[in-house]
Amino acid sequence: MLNISPNKLNEKVDLGGYKAAQKVFVKRHNKHFNRLLTVFSVIVIIVMFLPWTQNISGKGYLTTLKPDQRPQTIQSPIPGRIEKWFVKEGDFVQKGDTILHISEIKSEYFDPNLIARTGKQIEAKSMAVNSYQEKVKALNVQIGALSNERQLKLEQAKNKLIQSKLKVQSDSIDLEAAKTNISIAERQHTRTSQLQEEGLKAITDVEGKKLKLQETQAKLISQENKLLTSKNEVINAQVEISRVQAEYTDKISKARSNMLTARSNRFDSEAQVTKLENAYTNYEVRNSMLYIRAPQSGFINRALQSGIGETFKAGDRLVGIMPDNYDMAVETYVEPIDLPLIHVGEKVRIQFDGWPAIVFNGWPNVSFGTFGGKVVAIETFISDNGKYRILLAPDKDDVPWPEAIRVGSGANTIALLEDVPIWFELWRQLNGFPPNYYQPENKVADVKKK
Repeated sequence: MLNISPNKLNEKVDLGGYKAAQKVFVKRHNKHFNRLLTVFSVIVIIVMFLPWTQNISGKGYLTTLKPDQRPQTIQSPIPGRIEKWFVKEGDFVQKGDTILHISEIKSEYFDPNLIARTGKQIEAKSMAVNSYQEKVKALNVQIGALSNERQLKLEQAKNKLIQSKLKVQSDSIDLEAAKTNISIAERQHTRTSQLQEEGLKAITDVEGKKLKLQETQAKLISQENKLLTSKNEVINAQVEISRVQAEYTDKISKARSNMLTARSNRFDSEAQVTKLENAYTNYEVRNSMLYIRAPQSGFINRALQSGIGETFKAGDRLVGIMPDNYDMAVETYVEPIDLPLIHVGEKVRIQFDGWPAIVFNGWPNVSFGTFGGKVVAIETFISDNGKYRILLAPDKDDVPWPEAIRVGSGANTIALLEDVPIWFELWRQLNGFPPNYYQPENKVADVKKK
């Protein structure tokens, strides 16, 4: 009863005569129950002050520590058609072993003697380069000979010019002498004519002087002609010098033009040879790509392209391979709010799928079936799942990881943080607060030093 009424029934009626009241209102039962509650409360209070390790849980999977140790697919850099398989799924291959043989599907590479014929083209072009080189040498010799010949011709023409100038001087002197002779002849003719008029000279003497005067006049005219001829020879010698210069300049320029043309053809042939050599090397490399080889030692996981005669494009995946030698690691993810609490070098507990374990998150010392790990890398950009990727490596100071685990299997991770009382952890969980932020001791020391 609630005893709401002021008229209390238990004070007016004696309930002790009833069996139900006798079973309920017994102080002995209340005593045991109170003791139980007291002990339980004490135990709860004691438990509340026990240490609890804060942690960050994550879900991940097994991977490899190094990128070159992870499962990979083998692609063909060229399109082709499958001709023959040399392995089957599950086989172990060494690095460089042939996995399959393919053939060309492009028409420009169908010729089986493509490499040999390209080599012959290189030889022919190389001979053309040598021919042009010899032609350049011959033209250089020709230019040198023309230059020497021009020098000799110019010296010859210059000598002739000098001779002509000297002859002009000689003829000028002869002309002056002829003028002097004609003056003398005129005076003698005049004197003889006067003496003949006076009767002192005979008429024959006058005629002889007159004849001599005429001869002297004729010599003067002849000498003037010679002087003009000599002057013409000087002009002709100067013209010859100009002609020789023009003629040999034209010849040398033409030879140099031919030399430059030959040199240009040689450079063009050398460029073609280089281009053919590049094509020859590309054909050799492409020919070697017709055999798909293992990039590293490992096991053939799966043939992604099967059958004989199937065609594929460049870059298509052909077969998957798993390296035989690898270092295990765990790839896990944490929430962005927990990322500042994770640091490189921190220890993490890992539970592998398929391995029995009893895990107490807050008491790692009593957990069973977990293995130690260490943070080696923290991704600086968020992943597609909205979390940050953490890479864990085996802890060398802990128990070795099982040898039977395989890449790709699942794993649960627990990053251990500060030790706090249980009441504090319950209070944090009820309020939705993150774990206590802290820095590793070595990092704090580094900050203080700075």
